[in-house]
Amino acid sequence: MNKIWQKLLSLFLILLLAGLWVILSPRPAFAQINTINYSNINLENRDFANTDLAGVTFVAAEMRGTNFQGANLTNAIFTKGVLLKANLEGANLTGALVDRATLDGANLKNANFTEATLTSSRFYDADITGADFTDALIDRYQVSLLCEKADGVNPVTGVATRDSLGCK
Repeated sequence: MNKIWQKLLSLFLILLLAGLWVILSPRPAFAQINTINYSNINLENRDFANTDLAGVTFVAAEMRGTNFQGANLTNAIFTKGVLLKANLEGANLTGALVDRATLDGANLKNANFTEATLTSSRFYDADITGADFTDALIDRYQVSLLCEKADGVNPVTGVATRDSLGCK
């Protein structure tokens, strides 16, 4: 009878150790498998019009004159991106991370920046007519500059640019 208990106890310990090994073993992060990464790449004057680029990474990419018109850029990452005179007209940047980016002279007409993070980014001479910045994080100084030229209503969200920026 003693041998039966020893065998049962050994079997239990083996199963317990196997279970712990399965539970504690590292697993690959499947959420990032299909993510495209354009980090540190020259994409100057490329045409991404009407392309689904949701979740794509453009960290420190050179995107002068790049065409993103009508593109789906939901949750895309543009950290330190150079978007001088880029065309983002009608693009969906909901939840995008556009921090420390340069958007000087960019066409942002009717772009949707809802819940985007735009901290430490520049928008000098950018056309923001009809752009929606609802719940976006933007530096106060940039908001004051954007409010000087804020005009129009976003045709998709129906939100006025001035209202989305909280202009007075």
